[in-house]
Amino acid sequence: MSRSAVPTGLAYGILASLSFGTSGALVKPLMEAGWSPAAAVTLRSALAGVLLLPIAIAALRGKWHVVWRGRWRILGMALVGVAATQLVYFAAIQRIPVSSGLLIEYLAPLLLVAWVAVATRRMPRPVVLIGAAMAVGGLVLIIGPVGGGDALGYVFAAMATVGCAIYYVVAARPADGLPSVALAAFGLLLGALSLAVVGLLGLVPFELALTDVAALGGIVPWWMPLGLLAITTAIGYAFSITASQCLGSRLMSFVGMLEVVFASLFAWALLGEALGVFQLLGGVLILAGIAFVRAEKQHDEPLAAAPEETPEPEPEPVR
Repeated sequence: MSRSAVPTGLAYGILASLSFGTSGALVKPLMEAGWSPAAAVTLRSALAGVLLLPIAIAALRGKWHVVWRGRWRILGMALVGVAATQLVYFAAIQRIPVSSGLLIEYLAPLLLVAWVAVATRRMPRPVVLIGAAMAVGGLVLIIGPVGGGDALGYVFAAMATVGCAIYYVVAARPADGLPSVALAAFGLLLGALSLAVVGLLGLVPFELALTDVAALGGIVPWWMPLGLLAITTAIGYAFSITASQCLGSRLMSFVGMLEVVFASLFAWALLGEALGVFQLLGGVLILAGIAFVRAEKQHDEPLAAAPEETPEPEPEPVR
């Protein structure tokens, strides 16, 4: 990883988290109007993929062989990063509180820290452990403690954690000529297709309510928040994948925690939800945690004798 790539990656990662952070405030009015989570996620992913498709085609410049060469990475992104993770998350929050599901899913950075330690047979440095503790503490302050629901809900939430971690691993794999925007576009489209199949088979509720909704400070057509959701999703996935390739899966997973901070801010601004001192303090702790995890890379960079560092080992995605 080059030194100049890290600030760029952090900027992209923050923009991705900002984009993803709008999701809750935009999708909540749809679900309150009668949309099922699976339907909202499917259309969100499909429209975002369609928006990115022309950019992806232009970025490929006719080199379609790189798409075939990266087919397993695209499938991993589609089936795990887009479809499966969201399905098990929504299955979880049907059985446990939303706050518990969110908190467990965003423990994915800890899973990646543990996996890197196992893969390298080297304990994480104290700055990483301190950063992880601070970031998780910040999550607890923002979201609240885990509690309530049944055991199966927590199993689904744990599966969402694994899926979230795999998403960052797949995103951070070497590009091998495949543009980030192409991985995002094809992953979103194939993921939406798989979600649609699951919905049409009746495995999960798939309900649409094509009526006006209370959103954006008034009553608006259903397609308006859905359209904004598609735009922010497209930006979020494209930037998140680019950032993951710059930062590596572990650091990017910590940066991804900022989504919770931005989601709280958007819920306060757009939905009028309370934003207290604990939420603000939690955001500060997450930022501090990211800084500590980043400090490990700053410590390593001057030691690199070669023009480029050997990238940290990444776990192979499940095929």
